[in-house]
Amino acid sequence: MPRILGVDIPNNKKVEYSLRYIYGVGPQRATLICQTLGFRPEMRASELTEEQLNKIVDMIVREGWRCEGDLRREIAQDLKRLQAIKSYRGLRHFRGLPVRGQRTRTNARTRKGKRKTVGVASAAAPAAAK
Repeated sequence: MPRILGVDIPNNKKVEYSLRYIYGVGPQRATLICQTLGFRPEMRASELTEEQLNKIVDMIVREGWRCEGDLRREIAQDLKRLQAIKSYRGLRHFRGLPVRGQRTRTNARTRKGKRKTVGVASAAAPAAAK
């Protein structure tokens, strides 16, 4: 498996799709890298030479794109800063609620997690006693 910026990219996929496994490299950047460096569209990641791997890393560094650890660290620092200044967005991140104005009365299960039933046990107890 080729290794780029500390990430093992899959052998059996085309280079353009394999590059997307690097955090911070999406479809547009992957396509741009392949076109700029002149890789064949059908070329697989297993066919990359050590020199070509170095060219990919050099292009990412030369363009100044933040990837992997640097990008993850930057995003984490941004969230910590928002939480430290007690901004609305920071509090929403801290509480695990939707950040961008979505409704929470219904839906929002991805952020809120599995449903937790509240206050039903006391109402069900008298009905069972009869």
